[in-house]
Amino acid sequence: MAHGHPHSHAGQAQPAPQPLPGIGAIIAVGSGKGGVGKTTIAVNLAIALSKLGHRVGLLDADIYGPNVPLMMGNSTQPRLLDGNMIEPIESFGVKMISVGLLNPGDKPLVWRGPMLHQMIRQFIQQVAWGELDYLVVDLPPGTGDVVISLVQTVPITGAVVVTTPSDVSLQDGRKAIEMFRQVKVEILGLVENMSHFNCPHCHHEIDIFSKGGGERTARQFGIDFLGSIELDPDIRKGGDTGHPVSLAGAEGVGAKSFYGFAEKVKIKAAEAGTRAEPAIEIL
Repeated sequence: MAHGHPHSHAGQAQPAPQPLPGIGAIIAVGSGKGGVGKTTIAVNLAIALSKLGHRVGLLDADIYGPNVPLMMGNSTQPRLLDGNMIEPIESFGVKMISVGLLNPGDKPLVWRGPMLHQMIRQFIQQVAWGELDYLVVDLPPGTGDVVISLVQTVPITGAVVVTTPSDVSLQDGRKAIEMFRQVKVEILGLVENMSHFNCPHCHHEIDIFSKGGGERTARQFGIDFLGSIELDPDIRKGGDTGHPVSLAGAEGVGAKSFYGFAEKVKIKAAEAGTRAEPAIEIL
């Protein structure tokens, strides 16, 4: 049993994050603001990793706008197993859990900090995830309680920051980068969503927003650029109909960039994992 920090005041010592047995890398997907397609990125990343032959879980920690069940085309209520464990729902070979499955319908949840903390802990520790190579966590937008709860509950391998090429989104992306650094979560890199548009007629790339903002931001902060995902009606439609584009495989329309992104995330997560190997503690 590790002892608290010698300088921590009584009652303030945080329990150390507990590694989850059987789970390889935990990848948090975050953004500084809403509307950047963070869930689309998380869902397609999970599916691409699964299609690349890995065992994948997807945890929807976006308490206020849980869109994962819609995008994953499954809103079955999870069963309670023996020992009060929750059985995750399986969709397209990915195990998933979402507050949207436990709170069906459109009732908005008004939750306070401690309740959120409890929820995140439950979703991580009381879900029968089994053996996973990757657990992808879709965070709520912005910088807040849920991220801190997550970091206190379980060691995160690394975070992916999602932005769009617009200046406002990039500014918010910088806030997300600062936040992950503050809570000491390694940043695997930045991905730029809704980056450019491939014209279906002339097949030219059209830059709707200014080009290269995500890459510049990544460079400024000394983090990796994990790629850009095009603005493609098929990507949106796939999410809205519960049939994400990545299901089509690496050569599928609109899916290629997700697979390139997933491959980069794999490399970065492996690098972060080797750095995070804890020294053996002699008690």
